[in-house]
Amino acid sequence: MADLAATMRPSPSSSLPFNAPLLAASLSFAIAQFLKVFTTWYKEKRWDSKRMLDSGGMPSSHSATVSALALAIGLQEGTGSPAFAIAVVLSCIVMYDASGVRLHAGRQAELLNQIVCELPSEHPLSNSRPLRDSLGHTPLQVVAGGVLGCIIAIFMKSPY
Repeated sequence: MADLAATMRPSPSSSLPFNAPLLAASLSFAIAQFLKVFTTWYKEKRWDSKRMLDSGGMPSSHSATVSALALAIGLQEGTGSPAFAIAVVLSCIVMYDASGVRLHAGRQAELLNQIVCELPSEHPLSNSRPLRDSLGHTPLQVVAGGVLGCIIAIFMKSPY
């Protein structure tokens, strides 16, 4: 994977600068979303390519993205830089939100969907579209995303 970073680096005459943190974050997001297809298959024994576009699930792509960004900035700029401090704070907020607020909002949506299903057919809400209940992440999914992001950032480390 380190060779991938070297081959993707533009030549010195290129007008676009190489941005290792941005590339690490983007690649981490894409890999995490792609892995959700396989973790869904492992858990539910069915292939669901729509999982690549959904939120929630294993691993957390949000956590992978922000942890890759923070670590890549730390490796490039140093852990004493203001950019690293901002990235770490942002990462903590995103990861807390993924396993806290969004997880509980998903659980509430699941309960509301169940309540609506039990309504009599003449009730005005009985035909409403179900709420999305796969919103947040368990702590394990957040940690797995964070570890994935760190691994990608280490592989994408720019030597210059």
